[in-house]
Amino acid sequence: MKKTWWAWLPVLILLLLAGCAPPRAEKVKTASIPPGEVDPAVWGKVYPLEYDSFMMTKEGGQGESKYKGSEPRDKLSEYPFQLVLLDGWGMGVEFNEPRGHVYMLKDQLDVDPSRRKAGGVCLSCKSPYAPQLKEQMGLAYFQEPYDRVHAMIPENHAELGLSCIDCHDPASMDLKLSRWFMEDALKALGKDPANLTRQEMRTLVCAQCHNTYVIPKDENMKSTDLFLPWQESEWGKITIEDIESVIKSDPANLEWKHNPTGIKLGHIRHPEFELYSNGSVHWRAGVACADCHMPYERVGSSKISSHHVQSPLKDNMRACTQCHNQDPQWLREQVILIQDRVNNLYTRAGNAAAQAAKAIELANKTSGVDRQLLGQAKRFYEKAYYRVTFIGAENSMGFHNPEEALRVLGDGLYYADQALMKAREALVKAGVEVPDKFDLELSRYAKRGTKEVPYRPEQNLEFTFDGTK
Repeated sequence: MKKTWWAWLPVLILLLLAGCAPPRAEKVKTASIPPGEVDPAVWGKVYPLEYDSFMMTKEGGQGESKYKGSEPRDKLSEYPFQLVLLDGWGMGVEFNEPRGHVYMLKDQLDVDPSRRKAGGVCLSCKSPYAPQLKEQMGLAYFQEPYDRVHAMIPENHAELGLSCIDCHDPASMDLKLSRWFMEDALKALGKDPANLTRQEMRTLVCAQCHNTYVIPKDENMKSTDLFLPWQESEWGKITIEDIESVIKSDPANLEWKHNPTGIKLGHIRHPEFELYSNGSVHWRAGVACADCHMPYERVGSSKISSHHVQSPLKDNMRACTQCHNQDPQWLREQVILIQDRVNNLYTRAGNAAAQAAKAIELANKTSGVDRQLLGQAKRFYEKAYYRVTFIGAENSMGFHNPEEALRVLGDGLYYADQALMKAREALVKAGVEVPDKFDLELSRYAKRGTKEVPYRPEQNLEFTFDGTK
């Protein structure tokens, strides 16, 4: 039976619409990235938008941040009590605010050589070549002098900081853990490194280096390893108490000797993951590091995860407004308010710890001092030191977990006061006239390492409640 013309009408309409429709988007064709490729520029030929975004981290600067930022400010001048707390340690010679990830190796090369005394192990988070150097060199990677191990990096990458291969598998672009010590640390928490969700990986690729770590020493104070002190902790609850316990469980973990008190100590480095993951409100809401520091953005017709890793404060709170419907200025004010409160308690606890250190220093020099009281003072000082350093080294001025930051600092202030009280008691019993306030003698630190740093007494001021001088 012959079809009437209207039977063909639907077909004609479809043909007409097809002629007016835009051309179908072609599948993106990506070139392959060579296995083990370290150079970000090579990756950038395949992923130019992400590469351009990443290179923007060169900009650095303070932006709208009140604290921290990405410019090499001198933290020791900003918080002079640190000169006393870190006396005898490389951090007490030069301790600067870090710049963007592009500069992380260059900044290490530029800092005073005393900061690199631990040896090649210092490269572990600063160079994408660190994993293969450790694999090739074994124990020598940890023990050989820094300059000797650094010289094994190809000359054209001698200052290369973070690279794509630190976080991505070149074959699949999947997120990956490239640092050997992270897998061991996750197992210690009871977490299977091979069975992580994508959202967990969007935090853990950052946590590979944004953590605190221990570099144990042998009898000659040569580095032997690097590990994260999470052995007594659990997923979602890594506390300063547990970290301190691990550090003190083995004399090999005590990396330096504090000059004023004579105490051998471990150290706390940038514990962003530890503070954030310890039950913070954003952690419990399932927010990953990348959600706040690498938010999605439109570039032309494409949507990418920003690789301009930075504080939301420097990006008009764009990452925050993806979940919060308040005005960016209001959100910024809330962040600063939290940081002001943390900064206030940090400064009070730090100054109290410095006072305790000076009291112990005097007691060490006093004959006939009560050794039991002095021992108690030193044990309290250790606790104060770890807690003050935990928050001071963490890179959010407490915002990653305000409640925990204030708890840790409150305990730190208590322990510092107890240390001071015990040291005072020991001095009084020995017949020493104890001053109301110890002179921190900050002018002693004007010459630090290879640099002359002018001391300005007005820097050593108490802070008001809102954190301003």
